[in-house]
Amino acid sequence: VKLVSVYRDTLMNLSDDTYNKCNAAYAKGGPEQAINMLNMNMDLNISDFVTIGFGGLTDVINALGGVEIDVDENEITHLNNYQSTMAKELGIDYTEVTQPGLQTLNGLQATAYCRIRYTYGWDYMRAARQREVLYQVIKKAQAADVSTLTQIATDAFDEIYTSYELNNLISDVTSIAK
Repeated sequence: VKLVSVYRDTLMNLSDDTYNKCNAAYAKGGPEQAINMLNMNMDLNISDFVTIGFGGLTDVINALGGVEIDVDENEITHLNNYQSTMAKELGIDYTEVTQPGLQTLNGLQATAYCRIRYTYGWDYMRAARQREVLYQVIKKAQAADVSTLTQIATDAFDEIYTSYELNNLISDVTSIAK
């Protein structure tokens, strides 16, 4: 497994001989076109994938008990603004982050943190935030027991789009601790 960030405004062949910002591939043709675009432009051979929306990521992080993130002062307003918007869309409540520093963010807070791009570093830092949250999710998953990971994969399966069958996904997820 490799974790690579491709900035959303990178001009690429969308795999259909049209050029646009790379995030247009997903919008235009879903995960399959996005993967075809990445394979074509970056000389990759991605064959399996999992894509998850805001609600699913929120649920997975909550099921793991949150993730530890060092929040900067200049990120707090943006984090809370994204939380407010997503909470309305998802029909859930949210808890504002009120202070900077290392803290355990719940699922909605961590998902909102991933979306911040209006601070120094713009999309570069946004991608770094996304990677940090994913690293923290993996760290928490490595510490979880097999039954917890199996339950999370089963519960999240309806909130993802993937090339995996549920049994294969559970097998891969439960081997994280190894």
